[in-house]
Amino acid sequence: VQLQAYGGGLVQAGGSLRLSCAASGRTFSSYVMGWFRQAPGKEREFVAAISWGGSNTYYADSVKGRFTISRDNSKNTVYLQMNSLKPEDTAVYFCAATTYRGIIIVATAYGYWGQGTLVTVSS
Repeated sequence: VQLQAYGGGLVQAGGSLRLSCAASGRTFSSYVMGWFRQAPGKEREFVAAISWGGSNTYYADSVKGRFTISRDNSKNTVYLQMNSLKPEDTAVYFCAATTYRGIIIVATAYGYWGQGTLVTVSS
């Protein structure tokens, strides 16, 4: 599967952005999807993940209650709605896909990655 993330940009603290990740291929619904982010000088970290059908989701503590992951299998797309953004959310955001079952939060378990989209939150 090929992934393309988009929707990043510059936003003020407290604002919102919605990231999208479009996937190619006809088997999108068989992948667990995740969002990760990498801030300058830091390691890539888990943000959120969603199960095949979208019924199960999991979030990093740092974004819980502010971010929402969802997917539309009919459009081969996964979304990350980000509200109440903080300067510390500034990072390049990556979408990723894995064929592992269950909710996966480890980056190395994801075999497919999008190119990343930059989110900058100004204070």
